[in-house]
Amino acid sequence: MKKQILAALMISTLVVSCTKSTTKSETTENPDGSVTTTTTTVSQNGVDVIDTAKIAEAKDNAKAKVDEAGNKIDDAAQKAKDKIDATADKAKNDLHKAGQDIKTEANKVGKDAKEAAAKGASKVEDAAKKLKEDLNK
Repeated sequence: MKKQILAALMISTLVVSCTKSTTKSETTENPDGSVTTTTTTVSQNGVDVIDTAKIAEAKDNAKAKVDEAGNKIDDAAQKAKDKIDATADKAKNDLHKAGQDIKTEANKVGKDAKEAAAKGASKVEDAAKKLKEDLNK
């Protein structure tokens, strides 16, 4: 759609801007011997002046330039999409790794807490045994 609008705009500008002016000077001698010069200017519309071969050539040139611009836009959009996809993939991998790291650390903390609880329980049992022995004496 962009290409067609640009091509139509370029062609209409070319056609409207082309006008042909023709100036005619006519000299006449009056019966009294004086000379009178009459100048006439005729303007023609651009459509009448430009032949179809020039219009076709201009149209083809405009179409080629519009196609080239469209291709550049498409290439830039594809590159941007590729960069966005690469960034999204990297972010996804980074988040997955962070999740794994958190899980590993949580397991480690849980294991450490179990070991600490077991040591604490062992110490409580030892203290209870010692207290029982002291009380029996």
